Amino acid sequence: MEEKENAKAKGYYEALQVFIKNILLMMLLFTFVFRLSVVRGHSMLPSLQEQDLLLVVSRPLCGEFQPGDIVVLQKTSLQLNQIIKRVIATEGQVVDIDFGTGTVYVDGQRLQEDYVNEPTYREEGMEFPLRVPEGSVFVMGDNRNHSTDSRDARLGTVDVRYIAGKAKILLFPGASEETGRRDFGRIGGVD
Repeated sequence: MEEKENAKAKGYYEALQVFIKNILLMMLLFTFVFRLSVVRGHSMLPSLQEQDLLLVVSRPLCGEFQPGDIVVLQKTSLQLNQIIKRVIATEGQVVDIDFGTGTVYVDGQRLQEDYVNEPTYREEGMEFPLRVPEGSVFVMGDNRNHSTDSRDARLGTVDVRYIAGKAKILLFPGASEETGRRDFGRIGGVD
């Protein structure tokens, strides 16, 4: 009888060890490799909606930032925990915005921005054309006229050290403002 109890206790102990190892592994993965991020606000409509849950690859592992990448950054000057925006230009590139037509140019080339909610008519205080400094990116929300982004001097161009990572996968969709329903067809890659 004592042998049965010892075997049972050993089984519980081994199961507990496996459980603790798995928890530690998950903690390490979600500390150094991945992060979960929830979209707050409407600055990334129509690409991302309020309450979308994103899987973000941490900065050290996501490589160089490219125009079009959706990034999660932290900037205390805006007193927000995190900001989710799209990279428009990287270091050395020149950004210019024609607020009359709502057109964004990078290095003299008009951007083809199929992802924006509407053209860029709202100025926020930065002077254009603007050259992106070394080690920085210029970011904008997809809902251009309802986004605080690099056009605002409080944020400005963003030093890449403030970027937590690149959003890669929409894990769980937020509810649409229009319908109040979740569109599970949106799950997948984020572009």
